[in-house]
Amino acid sequence: MSEKEHLNNKELKAMVSLLDDDDFEIVQHIEDKIKEMGTYIIPYLEFEWENSFNPVVQKRIEDLVHNLQFELLKEKLYAWRINGGKDLLEGVWLVNTYQYPDLEYEQLSKELEQLYYEAWLEFKADIHPVDQIKILNSVLFGKLHFGANTKNFHSPGNSMLSVVLQTKKGNPISLCIVYMLVAQKLKMPVFGVNLPNLFVMTYKQDEVQFYINAFNRGLVFSKKEVDEYIANLKLSPNDRFYEPCSHVDIVARMLRNLINSHEKLGHTERVEEIRLLLNIVEKGVE
Repeated sequence: MSEKEHLNNKELKAMVSLLDDDDFEIVQHIEDKIKEMGTYIIPYLEFEWENSFNPVVQKRIEDLVHNLQFELLKEKLYAWRINGGKDLLEGVWLVNTYQYPDLEYEQLSKELEQLYYEAWLEFKADIHPVDQIKILNSVLFGKLHFGANTKNFHSPGNSMLSVVLQTKKGNPISLCIVYMLVAQKLKMPVFGVNLPNLFVMTYKQDEVQFYINAFNRGLVFSKKEVDEYIANLKLSPNDRFYEPCSHVDIVARMLRNLINSHEKLGHTERVEEIRLLLNIVEKGVE
C-alpha cells in the first residue's frame, strides 16, 4: 500500500495539530508533506478546518487547500491547452474554478442549455443572418435581461461565467462568450474577434461577414466601422482585428482581464498566480 492509502484520520489530525507550532521549519515540513499527498486530501483538510477553533490552523489549512486546488487547475488548463483548446466552455469553466473551485462543468453547461432553449423557441433558420442576430439580441438582451456591467466594470466577477450567468451582467468578453456559445448551438457561424480594448464577434459564412458588439446589446456593424475604430486608435490594420480568433486567444484575454481586475484591487498574490495560468495558456508550458 502507498503512503496515501495508509493515511488515516488519526495521522492527519496529528499533522494538522502541528500546523500551530511556533517553529516555522516544523510547520513548513508538515505543509510540504500534506502537499505531497495531492488533491485527494482536500476533503480531509476541509473536515479538519470545520472542526478547528484555532484561527492560525484554519488559515494554514485554507492556504494548503488553495495551493492543492491551484496545482490541479494548472494541470487541467495545461491539458486543455495542449489538446488545442477545442472546447471553449471547458476553458472558460477552468478560469471560473480559480475563484470557485467546486463549480462543476455540467452546471455551466446546463445553464447555457436553458439560454439556448429560450433562443431556439424564437429562432428562424430561413431568414437573413442580420435578422437572426436581431432575434438573438431580443432574447438575450430583451427577454433575459443580459447587459453591460458598467457600474463594476473591473470586478473579477465579470470574468467568471458562473457570476455572469447569475447576475446577467458582464464585460465585453464574458457577454460575447455567452452570446457565442448560444449562437453556435443554434448552428450560427458566430466567432470572437480580438479588437484592441474591445472584444467583439463576427458572423462569417461564405461571402457574408459583419460584426456584433455584445457590450452594446448586440449592435451590428460593418468592416468600415472596424477600419474607423482602428484608425482612431492610430493602429495599423491587422488581420486579427477582423478575423475570428481561437478559443485559446479568448481564454488568454479573459485571464488578462482577471489580472487587471486583481491589480486594481491590490491582490498581488492572485495577480502572480493568474500570470502563471496565462503563461500556460499562451505558451503551452507548465
